[in-house]
Amino acid sequence: MSDAFRQYLRALPDFPEDLPEFNPDEAPDDPAELFRQWLREALAAGVPQPHACSLATARYDGQPSSRTLILKNIDHDGWHIATSRSSRKGRELAANPRAALNFYWPPQGRQVRVAGPVVELSAEASAADWNARPGADGSDNPDWQLYAVHPLEIEFWQARHDRRHIRHFYGPGRARDLR
Repeated sequence: MSDAFRQYLRALPDFPEDLPEFNPDEAPDDPAELFRQWLREALAAGVPQPHACSLATARYDGQPSSRTLILKNIDHDGWHIATSRSSRKGRELAANPRAALNFYWPPQGRQVRVAGPVVELSAEASAADWNARPGADGSDNPDWQLYAVHPLEIEFWQARHDRRHIRHFYGPGRARDLR
């Protein structure tokens, strides 16, 4: 049965017929600028929730977990995400303050991976984020925490039908601010 399932999976379509072109030589020096461009293109292509990403964290013992959440912002502090401190991801970030984000836009065959240490942002920033949520009623939530991932590496990945996928990496060895 596993052989049949493996063959079934191999036969599934992977990428759409028309994929966008990407020339890393023309990419901006600022990875946040390239991300914003790709996000706009994903939105224009009809990708639902292009700001949704997988957040990967790990417990104190290294056991990984991931889930999907929404990117809140990118600024000089880093790439913003939020959650309750008492949630699993909040507890994991407290025990092991490193994370990875992964954005995937299938209609374009694109992914963006962001990884690095995570810091808690201010109580004021966290409260403002809580109050900006849909359905906010003005009540306080002191458990709500806004975090920033300080990227040590960012990888932009563009699929190609010939399987010579394009990877464009920002990180060590490339002197630039990754926020």
